[in-house]
Amino acid sequence: MGIYARQNIVFARGEGSWLIAENGDRYLDFGSGVAVNALGHAHPRLVAALQAQAEKLWHTSNLYRVEGQETVAEKLTRLTFAERVFFCNSGAEACEGAIKIARRYHYVSGRPERLRIITFRGAFHGRTLTTLAAAGNERYLEGYGPEAEGFDHLDFDDFDGIEGAITPETAAIMLEPIQGEGGVRVFSAEQLQAVRELCDRHGLLLVLDEVQTGVGRTGKLFAHEWAGIVPDVMAIAKGFGGGFPTAAVLATAEAAKGMTPGTHGSTFGGNPLAMAVASTVLDVVSEPGFLEDVRAKALHMKQGLEGLKDQHAEVVEDIRGVGLLMGLKLRSHVLPSQVTKAAADERLLVVGAGDNTVRVLPPLNASDKEITQAVQALSRALTRVALEMP
Repeated sequence: MGIYARQNIVFARGEGSWLIAENGDRYLDFGSGVAVNALGHAHPRLVAALQAQAEKLWHTSNLYRVEGQETVAEKLTRLTFAERVFFCNSGAEACEGAIKIARRYHYVSGRPERLRIITFRGAFHGRTLTTLAAAGNERYLEGYGPEAEGFDHLDFDDFDGIEGAITPETAAIMLEPIQGEGGVRVFSAEQLQAVRELCDRHGLLLVLDEVQTGVGRTGKLFAHEWAGIVPDVMAIAKGFGGGFPTAAVLATAEAAKGMTPGTHGSTFGGNPLAMAVASTVLDVVSEPGFLEDVRAKALHMKQGLEGLKDQHAEVVEDIRGVGLLMGLKLRSHVLPSQVTKAAADERLLVVGAGDNTVRVLPPLNASDKEITQAVQALSRALTRVALEMP
């Protein structure tokens, strides 16, 4: 339908951190399908899990028990705060489900007036009408009729305004620990701790969107762990399936008490194929030493990117992010599309974002050598951009 501004590259196959185009050109993929390919391309354990399941059973629906769901739910509840899990197919569905859980919780608690959710501008929670309204990005809402009600938006840096925004109708506070699409803008540990305290004091649920930040991307299994807090509800997707479309909503038993038969559902959610892959992703990412290795690689990459800021100060204003979710905040006269195109010309794939930022999102198992190659290619790309400036 012409809704994507695609680069004119067609990829035929992938190997680890690399994508190979139809003409044979090799690209270092530090976009990871927008933080989806957490373990790179064609990871042998993911391929084996998918092939084995594909030979047995693809789909039965949620009218019956699904063994893979029970396996993955057990792993998620063992590894996280969660006591209840709902499986779906995408980050947007997971965020929509999280919103429904928060509202339903207050409804069954005898507070049906509590249905409003405080959110932050610059967030990206998905492309459904409700998740678009939650984020409040006017550009994405244009032309789609009346905006879904029930959201109170604060500026990203307006933490002093949160308590003043709480009313008797407030049900929850919803945020991304790091706004990925919004420009790799990081909420500090102190800010997250303050939000948790506000929710506890006012009887609100804390809803976290960890679609992009989850499953090891920041060097912890989930980004909120850096702040030492736990949410009441959390949406996950992207890296959770390692490239296979799947997602989930995680919640405490208390937060999910309103989710009874018939209140929500999904035809494809948690199908056997998705669960086979997600289960294997969780196994790999939770292995001893894996996240420590991610943190070491993240330090290596951050040092390299900080060096680029110094070398290319006319293009790069700042370096942002945590773990292997990093961003180059560009000078106002440079567009992210200029950098992503120049990087592609250097056979490096990176991803644009809001707030005039370019994201660098390598697979979690990228090698130190590949990180060095990526920084070098990005340096050459920034040189290209600087030479093209008037």
